[in-house]
Amino acid sequence: MIKRIGLIISVLFWLLNPSLVAAGAGITVIDSEVSVDFPSKAVFTLEAESSANIVDVRLYYQVDKMNYAEVVSEGWADFTSASRIAANWVWDMTNASLPPGAEVAYWWMIKDGAGNTIETSPEIMHFDDTRYSWQSLTGIAPPGGNLTLFWYEGSESFAQALMNACQEGLARLTQDIGTYPERPIKIYIYASTDDLRGAMIFPQEWSGGVAFMEFGIIAIGIPPGELDWGRKALVHELTHLVVHQATFSPYGRLPLWLDEGLAMYNEGELDPVFRSYLERAISEDELISVRSLCSPFSAYTEKARLSYAESYSLVEYLLDNYGQDKMLDLLALLKQGSTYDEALTEVYGFDIDGLDALWRTTVEPHTVIASEARQSHPALIAALAALATALVLWGALALEKWTWRRSSGK
Repeated sequence: MIKRIGLIISVLFWLLNPSLVAAGAGITVIDSEVSVDFPSKAVFTLEAESSANIVDVRLYYQVDKMNYAEVVSEGWADFTSASRIAANWVWDMTNASLPPGAEVAYWWMIKDGAGNTIETSPEIMHFDDTRYSWQSLTGIAPPGGNLTLFWYEGSESFAQALMNACQEGLARLTQDIGTYPERPIKIYIYASTDDLRGAMIFPQEWSGGVAFMEFGIIAIGIPPGELDWGRKALVHELTHLVVHQATFSPYGRLPLWLDEGLAMYNEGELDPVFRSYLERAISEDELISVRSLCSPFSAYTEKARLSYAESYSLVEYLLDNYGQDKMLDLLALLKQGSTYDEALTEVYGFDIDGLDALWRTTVEPHTVIASEARQSHPALIAALAALATALVLWGALALEKWTWRRSSGK
């Protein structure tokens, strides 16, 4: 929000100071335009003339996103020096891409051989995906921000159902965890994962949804026929976005189990298939250590899904036993740069290994029961094991579509 206010103030400053725009009376801007070739590039063009040869043309631009410091970038325009010039600068998105819906303020600096210099008034470029005819729906992002949903396939009731899911998810996030959006949110609903990948310069094969945290933008593929899955996937990515905005800092980052656990928890009840992975690991004493879950999850499907299920269970344990205030304190310390162990110890009185031990005591009874049953009823346990295996295999097939993990953290 600070960044956005700074950008608005900068634009107003230039608009209200015409002397800055017309500092060189000998230079006249004839035309200034920008054309977007989404998602590959944006081409900025300028026509200007002067009584002397124009010798220097530069484009300055400022992206509307969260930053650790005020950032203004510079591009040197391509032109031939003359008294009347046509200049252009190409923003190649393979070097630094933008998400759909990003906004960029830009202005030109022009200098001639007589020493005259002008800077034009800032204009706004909207980096929109013009391949589709978008419809939009605007609502309130609890507790009081703005939320706009864009879609091009499906009815308005489809869009409204997704909007309702977002608003309910944000309300839960505020109530259960205490975080809320730091800036307006834009959500782009693509009709398929293929359409979504077409909006990216370097798409990951598994990408089904991406949260661009600093921009307050989510792009996700949700076919109208997969509304139930879409609701959960959208809330998952929305939670990532809000939590990352709340902890935005150059000093540290969240452990992955906490990041993913909060997103899984805010979806609602843990999916039965994910719970089956967790229960199986508990019964076979194959839980992954919490310390291991601080780092990127395994590339192996079963281990990855167990990692997500454990992350949900860990966050559930912390919230059920210690409440919202402690979770907010933990996020605040991590934002300030405390290590995982330091933050947990200061807030809860135990480090990562202590959390691991305490959390396991809440699931150990399942392990004890399973052990006793194996000794008393081996035939029954063998049958149950076969049933559990079949359930896991079914889950693996059913979850092939579970592809919304964002490219930066999964």
